[in-house]
Amino acid sequence: MPMAVNFELHDLIAFRAVAELGNFRKAAEAVHISQPAFSRRIDKLEQSLGIRLLERTTREVKLTAVGREFARSISNLLDGLDETLLSVRGIGTGRMGEVCIACVPSTVYYFLSNVIQRYRAQYPKLRVRVFDASANEVLTAVSSGEADFGINFLGGSEAEIDYRPLLTERFVIACRRDHPLAARRKATWRDLEDHDFILTAKSSGNRLLLDQALAGTSTRLRPVYEARHVTTLLGLVEAGLGVAAVPSLAMPQYEHPLLMSIPLGEPQVTRRIGLIKRRGRQLSPEAQQLYEFVAARRPKPGAARTAKAGKAAAPPTRRPRS
Repeated sequence: MPMAVNFELHDLIAFRAVAELGNFRKAAEAVHISQPAFSRRIDKLEQSLGIRLLERTTREVKLTAVGREFARSISNLLDGLDETLLSVRGIGTGRMGEVCIACVPSTVYYFLSNVIQRYRAQYPKLRVRVFDASANEVLTAVSSGEADFGINFLGGSEAEIDYRPLLTERFVIACRRDHPLAARRKATWRDLEDHDFILTAKSSGNRLLLDQALAGTSTRLRPVYEARHVTTLLGLVEAGLGVAAVPSLAMPQYEHPLLMSIPLGEPQVTRRIGLIKRRGRQLSPEAQQLYEFVAARRPKPGAARTAKAGKAAAPPTRRPRS
């Protein structure tokens, strides 16, 4: 049975104010009541709980050990209530809502951008903020509540994260259509040794996956360029500076005029992409709706169509200068 309570929401708001400000007078002013009335609310809350939350002296107010823990819990509770009320009011009045999605950049350009475009066609009043960052930064943003939810290949083993798999994708070779490898149906890591290779930086989670996969092999690549994000690698590939090994989701899902992908094996390297959100946190109605919308549109683990063997490569087009 739920525990009976003899205090009100206003009492919790008053307690949060004094916990943050450490002063009864300032806290009373913050919630717009007199100091005696404020003191009565705190006394009522402590009596209802049967616990001393504050230590009072003539000069200062300090939280007890129980009070500190209670303050953290109440702060999270009230923040969640504020978000829910704002979302419900926004839906009822037609106000534009906002959802923040944290994601690794390789999932944005061709997959997430397409999903958001479809979603906006149905729900034009939603504003989406995309926080594109490294896998560790995405995990931190979701854990801290900075982002509503995320798309990442990290989080499956985190106790405070709910992880919902989307797909397992393989790494492929990204190259230009006029590159010598473009005529191949598939290639191995050894085939890359004779070509200029573009690699992600050591700070990248994708780099860690590749290093682990190649650690027990005799493959010796020739990296000549390095960048933090997969999308930057693709820009360098388009410029004709070399080839790169990238997750298939980062490649266009249609016939691209410049880029193409070649299945890569020996060894085959994969990563699992999933939706992540903070365990125990209730998403706003807008965020929950978009979360389910993304989950229902699982990307296919394919990439840009490969050229058939012997097919003439498309002529390169010059990229416009910015």
